[in-house]
Amino acid sequence: MKNQRRLWLVAALLVTTLIVLAACGGQSTPPPAAPAEEEAPAEAAAPAEESVAEESADDAVTEAPGAEEAAESAVEAEEEQAEDAVASSGDAIPLSMWYHGAGNDEERVVITQIIDDFNASQDQYVVEMQDFPQNSYNESIVAGALAGNLPDIIDMDGPIMPNWAWSGYLAPLDLPEGTLDGYLPGAIGRWDDQVYSVGLWDAAVAMFARRSVLEENDIRIPTLEEPWTKDEFDAALETLQATGEFEYAFDPGMAWTGEWYPYAFSPFLQSFGGDIIDRETYLSAEGVLNGPEAVEFGEWWQSLFERGLAPGTSQDSADRDTGFIDGRYALQWNGNWAAVPALEAYGDDMLFLPAPDFGNGPTIGAASWQFGVSADSEHQEGANDFVVFALQPKYSAAFSDVLGLAPTTVEAAAMTENYAPGGPLEVFYELSKQQALIRPPTPAYLSAALVFEKALADIANGADVVTSLDAAVDEINADIDANNGYGFQ
Repeated sequence: MKNQRRLWLVAALLVTTLIVLAACGGQSTPPPAAPAEEEAPAEAAAPAEESVAEESADDAVTEAPGAEEAAESAVEAEEEQAEDAVASSGDAIPLSMWYHGAGNDEERVVITQIIDDFNASQDQYVVEMQDFPQNSYNESIVAGALAGNLPDIIDMDGPIMPNWAWSGYLAPLDLPEGTLDGYLPGAIGRWDDQVYSVGLWDAAVAMFARRSVLEENDIRIPTLEEPWTKDEFDAALETLQATGEFEYAFDPGMAWTGEWYPYAFSPFLQSFGGDIIDRETYLSAEGVLNGPEAVEFGEWWQSLFERGLAPGTSQDSADRDTGFIDGRYALQWNGNWAAVPALEAYGDDMLFLPAPDFGNGPTIGAASWQFGVSADSEHQEGANDFVVFALQPKYSAAFSDVLGLAPTTVEAAAMTENYAPGGPLEVFYELSKQQALIRPPTPAYLSAALVFEKALADIANGADVVTSLDAAVDEINADIDANNGYGFQ
């Protein structure tokens, strides 16, 4: 069964390379992921039975060029790190750690400081980090799992955690009582009623707007207590487009593909009353992704592009990055990682507004990169100690200051430049606290995210709404059935 799970995850991850979280990547602006090929969602969502149950691990590696080499390279790197650690720390036990942030120098400074502080705080363990480029990180984890060479400490994106826990890659964390008191819910990775991962930050999305633009057009400024209704938001878009001052009234961010779609756009669906997967059973998407509420969402979504209110799937990534700041987009759906440049451009005129309420409450995405412990680690106690050590508020605050993302507790927020009471980004903490909803915490999410992305892109491009959503449901359900319900049965 474990091999079956591992093979499925290899097929899904190495074909799609999906989970490069646009909004949660810990970068100043999320790099667009390469669009999945048209066939990729179907392959990932409904793996052939023989590829799940009959192919060997050798076959899987053969089908994924580079996985075997990546695994061998990881083995060699870990051996070298272990030797260096022993040489430099006497009898201390080396703990290997893999991290997704290669190339992000500011982020690396903070994580390196945490490691140095932990190593200096005790003499039993020494953590040695190997960092990877974010866009190849998940492949490296899969290759390491195939080779039986996962590190002791694993860095992972929140929505992928349930799949890795289900696949047997992770051990539940052993956290002292009260460790997560007051923690933002989105920063806690739970699966099967246990905590497997915890993050040092969370990402939040808001409606970027300018006070002067709204006031000049007699558009009410919404609040957390009283967000825009669907009709108000729609009327505001029509009003702003009619001024002729903007190329588009609303920029949802269609240039950012991959994980941005479910992270940023499924909250709209959820606010309409639908979802990607039925969260009561996690065994089907029927009725939630193609029910009346989802169809209403799909029709509204398609109308944004039919009415010329928003740029479509051909949007250039440079336009996405600069269109609001240049004044060509009136409103923009964007995250706290992009908030500081907007503040620098507009100062006190800049507003970060809550999500509209489409009828079932305003919702935004949650869960970012988190730390966990490998199930195969021979030193789980030490790896767990490192995770607990890293959760100190001062480190969450440090990450927030360099990344612009939300700290995980009120105590950490008070230590930051932007999220302290009265700070310019304080609203994002409250948005995370009051509106955030994690993406469906199920191993099925890995393929369901791909299917959802394709469906929304097709609908934006004019495909029939009902047909597209029904097809998405069929693909998601086929994947769940092929994997025996992912344990929910």
